[in-house]
Amino acid sequence: MRSTEHNRPAEALRASLRAGEPTIWSKGEPPLPRSSPSLALTRLADARARFDRFAPALGRLFGEGSWDGRIRSPLRAYPIGADDRTGLWVKCDHELPLTGTIKARGGVHEVLQFVEETALRLGLVTLGEDYACLADARARTALAERRVGVGSTGNLGLSVGMAARAFGLQAEVHMSADAKAWKKVRLRALGVEVVEHEGDYADAVAAARARFQALGDHAHFVDDEHSEALFVGYAVAAYELAEQLEAAGIGIDDEHPLFVYLPCGVGGAPGGISYGLKAIYGDDVRCVFAEPVASASMLAALAFPGPQPTSVYALGLTNRTLADGLATPAASQLVLDLVGDEIDAVVALPDDRFLHWVGEAWAAARVRVEPSAAAGFAAWDHLAHVSRGADRPAYLYRGWARATHIVWTTGGAMLPDAEFRALLPSV
Repeated sequence: MRSTEHNRPAEALRASLRAGEPTIWSKGEPPLPRSSPSLALTRLADARARFDRFAPALGRLFGEGSWDGRIRSPLRAYPIGADDRTGLWVKCDHELPLTGTIKARGGVHEVLQFVEETALRLGLVTLGEDYACLADARARTALAERRVGVGSTGNLGLSVGMAARAFGLQAEVHMSADAKAWKKVRLRALGVEVVEHEGDYADAVAAARARFQALGDHAHFVDDEHSEALFVGYAVAAYELAEQLEAAGIGIDDEHPLFVYLPCGVGGAPGGISYGLKAIYGDDVRCVFAEPVASASMLAALAFPGPQPTSVYALGLTNRTLADGLATPAASQLVLDLVGDEIDAVVALPDDRFLHWVGEAWAAARVRVEPSAAAGFAAWDHLAHVSRGADRPAYLYRGWARATHIVWTTGGAMLPDAEFRALLPSV
């Protein structure tokens, strides 16, 4: 795995992170030939087909006649200053159906895969048909003895819990101490068993994993750190974006690259999306991960490689951040194995940058996001300022002024009004 820092030795990066300063890691020129993906692209095609098969059932369970059951989000232009030469767009996964978060892609996909495998074994459906019948009471009763569990800081738990309960499954969400109280309340209202842990995200995941290993075949654990089903659920979003760019008449090539800014916790969602985008655009897309400086787990893994992903605690960081959805102490090894060499940059920023962009995005474009989902805006803004200086990585900024820039928002639609207002600057 490459570990080329942005013109800074490892100790300088460590000092910058420990001081809570904005910190950039970027890779150097991509090698030729590029390494081949180790995950078959047929897995992505399978996931896309699975979403199609389940659309009628999801529409019946959640649509109330107004939604077709397809998990898609709009791509919208973002208003920026006239002096800025870059075009900025927002991939609005904060508006996704079901849970208003990117986890409605990966988390829901893994639940759908488990439901499909179980329903096929029970003879409830036949592969190839649509699955509208899985919204019926008969199917939900048949699935009621199965249990799905997950460890989460919040949004993945919401997505898994909501989807599992809709299909009649029992659901169990193990949540870390930094998970927001309103997310626990919402899950319990759905009939989800919420198990609270005093430790961090990694502690909650480890406890949930150990419990589900002992439950047998009738239980399924959604493993945020190791799940390919989650990964491919996120990855199919790249094809959705490509279709939207084509419909908007936006071409992507070496002279007109694509920059995508992705909030990063353990890395599953940004890793999956990056995998899909690299499969489509190759090195014409730059995938930039955005993290809280106190929880810079992907930056730690890439800048300080070792036999296991380097923990932020090993660098003297606290893993305490307002961006609860990104509060993870170590990156996913699966993500590093599948797409680590393709991550173009990681930008770690203090919480006040995220909080600023919660207010800025709302004031400028009525984009309603939680702090975790504002990370992409903060990363774009920071790199835009660095782009005007002489000390910048040449590979990362090649074609910057002619590029299409997309901030991928990841959550916020379900944020209670009182919680959202408390995040906005006082007038």
